[in-house]
Amino acid sequence: MKNLNVDVAIIGAGTAGLTAYRAVKAAGLSAVMIEGGPYGTTCARVGCMPSKLLIAAAEAAHSAANTAPFGVHIDSPVRVNGVEVMDRVKRERDRFVGFVLDSVDSIAVSDKIRGYARFLSDTVLQVDEHTRIEAPRVVIATGSTPVVPARYEALGDRLIVNDDVFYWDDLPRRVMVLGPGVIGLELGQALARLGVQLRLLGRSASLGGLSDPDVKASALAAFQAEFSLSLNTRIISATREGNEVEVRWVDADGREALERFDYLLMAAGRRPNLDHLHLENTSLALDEKGLPHFDRKTLQLGTLPIFFAGDADGELLFLHEAADEGRIAGENAARYPNVQPGQRRAPLSIVFTDPQIAQVGVHFKDLPTSGVVFGEIDFAGQGRSRVMLKNRGKLRVYADQYDGRFLGAEMAGPSIEHIAHLLSWAVQQELTVPTMLEMPFYHPVVEEGLRTALRQAANQLTPVQEPLQQVKSA
Repeated sequence: MKNLNVDVAIIGAGTAGLTAYRAVKAAGLSAVMIEGGPYGTTCARVGCMPSKLLIAAAEAAHSAANTAPFGVHIDSPVRVNGVEVMDRVKRERDRFVGFVLDSVDSIAVSDKIRGYARFLSDTVLQVDEHTRIEAPRVVIATGSTPVVPARYEALGDRLIVNDDVFYWDDLPRRVMVLGPGVIGLELGQALARLGVQLRLLGRSASLGGLSDPDVKASALAAFQAEFSLSLNTRIISATREGNEVEVRWVDADGREALERFDYLLMAAGRRPNLDHLHLENTSLALDEKGLPHFDRKTLQLGTLPIFFAGDADGELLFLHEAADEGRIAGENAARYPNVQPGQRRAPLSIVFTDPQIAQVGVHFKDLPTSGVVFGEIDFAGQGRSRVMLKNRGKLRVYADQYDGRFLGAEMAGPSIEHIAHLLSWAVQQELTVPTMLEMPFYHPVVEEGLRTALRQAANQLTPVQEPLQQVKSA
């Protein structure tokens, strides 16, 4: 058994772990990064980047197959070569992973330990059976894993998660997706557009994380016009029949259905990778699920010198949030016990479907029950959207009725990834709706729809009364 003493031990070498390591080293402290799985972040290897490569191929196929409304006719049907699609996805994916590996390679060998860490006490870790580490501060950046309910495990290799999709050599013929969240919607629509016979089921009314009922209804209608998507369903059984999965389910109206697929893609969310850390060996207070409480501003667990970063806290499963949390956790680990709240950015999430989905600032479900005004635009009639035949979805903005401050928005539509960025900047700068309307809006652009929504909200603001002394002096 090798013994090691270090200022900060970082468990996990993903986006959050790498950022935490750099923060600790920048503070002049010694650090070691422990990783048991493959190097290369979740985003680069099985998340953000490969999914967008698959989506890009799907968009190309969809665009080529839908030119007739423009008066452009393709003489022969569009042919999707699944082998070529997946070859490009994997080649480009490996390129992105290579950039991460280059970054990891630049870290001193003495600062990297291969293996899985577990707590022996608050400040002592053991990595597999080969290394014991004494570290007065620890950052947990172990990431997350797809949730797979036990009832489906008997399906064997016919049951897959998003990670598995990006190792396919060819596209399958039939896939059922369970879960209309970010992953389920992105991969489901992409596969459908690439010619895969697809069915997407959700057990609740949830869709892409949207909580605004009007926006959600517009997105649901757009998706259902393109591929099979059903909410509020119940799976009765899922059994393996040879190399197929036979699924029996009941829809929202009580109708029972039975169908067979090559794969069942589980997209029912992700859970933090904490099971093997043996947190029970620490003095942390754990909840009924065995999870520790932590300060969302400092990322400190209780009063201990242990910090969360990235997906491990189960909160905001986005790369930019993981990077921010890695920095905050690393800096606070370095300055412990004088921890400080970290600077967080305005909330921003984007789903890369068509129409795209996004949420910015305060979500609809979290708005106060009074004192809020709304503005909206239905993209069905929005000029530039109709020009591009991308006129699906709706955008809704929320503002404080009295001071005009822009609170947030939920949206589904074209160019939403760009509009969402503009609105997240407005939230972070605490701009008012009147100030936002003073900004330039070119013509013709999709952003003119945003201006329409902002104008509606502005017209509902309660004017601020002039102070009494000003009225008298006038």
